[in-house]
Amino acid sequence: MIEMDNVFVHEKALCESATIGNGTRIWAFAHILPDAKIGEGCNICDGVFIENDVVVGDNVTVKCGVQLWDGVSLEDNVFVGPNATFTNDRFPRSKVYPEAFHRTIVRKGASIGANATILPGIEIGPGAMIGAGAVVTRSVPPNAIVAGNPARIKGYVQIGGGQMSKPVSLAPTQGAIASGVQDLGVGGATLHDLKVVADMRGSLTAGEFERDIPFIPQRYFVVFDVPTREVRGEHAHKKCKQFLICLKGSVGVLLDDGKFRRELILDSPGMGIYMPEMIWGTQYKYSKDSVLLVFASHFYDPSDYIRTYDEFQKCSANANAD
Repeated sequence: MIEMDNVFVHEKALCESATIGNGTRIWAFAHILPDAKIGEGCNICDGVFIENDVVVGDNVTVKCGVQLWDGVSLEDNVFVGPNATFTNDRFPRSKVYPEAFHRTIVRKGASIGANATILPGIEIGPGAMIGAGAVVTRSVPPNAIVAGNPARIKGYVQIGGGQMSKPVSLAPTQGAIASGVQDLGVGGATLHDLKVVADMRGSLTAGEFERDIPFIPQRYFVVFDVPTREVRGEHAHKKCKQFLICLKGSVGVLLDDGKFRRELILDSPGMGIYMPEMIWGTQYKYSKDSVLLVFASHFYDPSDYIRTYDEFQKCSANANAD
């Protein structure tokens, strides 16, 4: 066994790289090529192979039998389970090499289950969890839980770890009565039970701006014909407020204020979700017939969008500090 500069290298490992962080442990039969970069506090287990154009952050665990090929980057606190497979060429041929290998990035805190396969050129979002044996063909949103072949989103991770509880919905109240409002415990978001009137001629639901919907909208948009595997939203607004009503079918709505996260199912035009500013909103699990109506408090302004989860976390932390 060999120890150099607070780095442990097993006597049966081959570590050719000099860029290894303090406290990293490299176990038997691992092989690390000269240009690979490994951070601090990592655990590189038996039989791991790491090529040259690979960057591994701090406190990363790579379990037995994993190969990290050129183009793979693992950010801090990533977990890679046994025999997970990374790829870097979508159209491999023997002795035929691309001009550049696709870059695959696994963001902070993500976990990849045993025997999962990750196709090249995709991004695994921060905090995401890849199920054992999943075949990941597309980029994965932050905090999403994916499984299957091809991998599909099955849910989202609760802040602090673990899968969130089953999404809940609030059945609309029949009859023309006062609207009910339920606090969702996420950044001022609320679930609204809108007025519904039903008789032999059909059904009607209605709401009044600044009464049932807590602002006067400056625009609206309608989302429809969404393939069921697609994820929409995945951003926050600095100022714009939104109100979501699923006119037909159903859609899953994820709300995240940086401290708490909650998922609900909108499946009736008699329900609406009020989503204030500074909430990371995601919509997925669209039924084939879903039609989602969204009222917005502001005109469209690209500068009002927060489009990456890292930026959202920083803005959210700054807002809470104030």
